[in-house]
Amino acid sequence: MNITITKTSDSKLDSIDFDNIPLGRAFTDHMFICDYADGKWQNPRVTPLELIPTHPAAMALHYGQAIFEGMKSTLSRKREPLLFRPAENASRLNASARRMGMPEFPEDLFVEGLKALVAVEQGWIPPADGSALYLRPFMYADEPFIGMRAATSFKFIIIASPAGPFFSKPVKLWAEKNYIRAAAGGTGEAKAAGNYAAAIRPTEIAKSKGFDQVLWLDANEHTYIQEVGTMNIFFKINGQFITPNLDGSVLHGITRKSVIDLLKHKGYTVTERPITIQEIAEAAQNGNLEEAFGTGTAVGIAYIQEIGWGDDTIKVSETYPVGEAINDSLNAIKTGLEEDVFGWMMPATTKEFV
Repeated sequence: MNITITKTSDSKLDSIDFDNIPLGRAFTDHMFICDYADGKWQNPRVTPLELIPTHPAAMALHYGQAIFEGMKSTLSRKREPLLFRPAENASRLNASARRMGMPEFPEDLFVEGLKALVAVEQGWIPPADGSALYLRPFMYADEPFIGMRAATSFKFIIIASPAGPFFSKPVKLWAEKNYIRAAAGGTGEAKAAGNYAAAIRPTEIAKSKGFDQVLWLDANEHTYIQEVGTMNIFFKINGQFITPNLDGSVLHGITRKSVIDLLKHKGYTVTERPITIQEIAEAAQNGNLEEAFGTGTAVGIAYIQEIGWGDDTIKVSETYPVGEAINDSLNAIKTGLEEDVFGWMMPATTKEFV
């Protein structure tokens, strides 16, 4: 399908201060949008960012058919915009769509839509190290109907927001023993809006206790580690890395997948398996817990300082040599300063959209 481009006549780019970017509040001039009706996706277009008319009975508002992705565009050494593994995001969006009873979006159109939007908005990509243009593809049911069934009309949209580094210091996690994020057979693998809505209250409780994020435990025993509020998690114990396996309750993180490849490339052993909070506490007590960090698109690599677990505090580390090295490599690959031996990066510009 051909993507039509309609550019704004009133750009806000000159008003943005790239040295002081308000997190999640500054948005670029345009958006990509595509409609699903009559059993097919149609009319893909880049238009000026604007409010979207929504019927009060739109099914996403009542039954939660809404999914999203998160990714970033960075600048190369030649100041050309790049995308990091966009095909992986396209594939994961469709996995979420299948679980939530939504139509799959053409993966080639997903990538071309990203290219078109980033090509138009490349002036919005922050130039500073650790900064990027955050891209938010999402899909929701917009059919006006009150009834419990799959919707028949949807919108797929991509918006963009310049972003600086997410966490500027090591984070503290709260191991949650009452609330849960996901259970076997649920929607834990899907990047569904409802998963995050259910996490808001526990996260606020964790923050009231002086922690930054929730460390989610399993639904049955509250002992097996799943993931953190906005990221997957890795532990370095006795020189080797372990991370929770993808058991149906853990999001298939693209940064997670990339970090596993980078760690192995640097000679580390990485094991994906069930991990209990008791095992981590014992490793810390015995002096074998050497490092821990979270991974995600928004955060990149977030170093973990400690974990609150009931009345106990698991002290992790004050230094993060491997986490820092992995973070440096990821950022260098994304900006062309380090050879992309994995073939992860894709140029975002095409002559068609310039």
